[in-house]
Amino acid sequence: MTNILRISTIALSMYFSQSSKAQSALPQWVSLFNGKDLSGWVNVNTSPYTWKVKDGLLICSGRPTGVMRSEKQYENFILHIEWMHKEPGGNSGVFVWSDPTPAKGGPLPKGVEVQMLEIDYPKLHPDKNGNPAPIAFVHGEVWGTLGMTTKPDNARGERSMSLENRCLPRDQWNTYLVTCIDGVIKLSVNGKVVNGVSLATQRKGYLNLESEGGEIHFRNIQIMELPPGLVTPEQTAPVAENPAR
Repeated sequence: MTNILRISTIALSMYFSQSSKAQSALPQWVSLFNGKDLSGWVNVNTSPYTWKVKDGLLICSGRPTGVMRSEKQYENFILHIEWMHKEPGGNSGVFVWSDPTPAKGGPLPKGVEVQMLEIDYPKLHPDKNGNPAPIAFVHGEVWGTLGMTTKPDNARGERSMSLENRCLPRDQWNTYLVTCIDGVIKLSVNGKVVNGVSLATQRKGYLNLESEGGEIHFRNIQIMELPPGLVTPEQTAPVAENPAR
């Protein structure tokens, strides 16, 4: 009886040990913003006053136009980010799989932009004939920029537009869940997947938060890294050479 108890105890110990190891191997959410400072981020080409932390929020003034990037590159992942515009017609976004520096001649990097526009943007920025942009323009368009190409799920030219208008106006929080796997991106806007692209020509790179003309607040920025794929050197962004500023 004593031997049976001993063997049972050993077996249970091994089971719980293996279960614990398996549990720890599961992908985990990791915070990219600690609510206290800008640790983990690099100010690429904006002013020292463009980004600040106040009351647990990451606040971007929107001026000048440029980006702040993650310190490390990411390949396959899920990004959770909450954002709120503070001005009518505000413009911002998050670039995924992007280069560490702006493309030549401009303030923004090569990458896939997941756009964040305030819903008054179309009427405040009409075309040359005075016509507002399509309303879908402001509800989370996704596309490859500045030398990076993608295939749109819901084409509006080279861009992919959301199938539903789900973004909320200024002074209200929006939640994006951006799933990026092997050249495919799916965007959930406030709890529903409504947009995406595929065949991205770059599939590993940096995250860049965009400053472009209007104050925007961010919070609860988290990432869950997933197992890597078969990304090639040609599908990988250059590694940043400059240290954090």
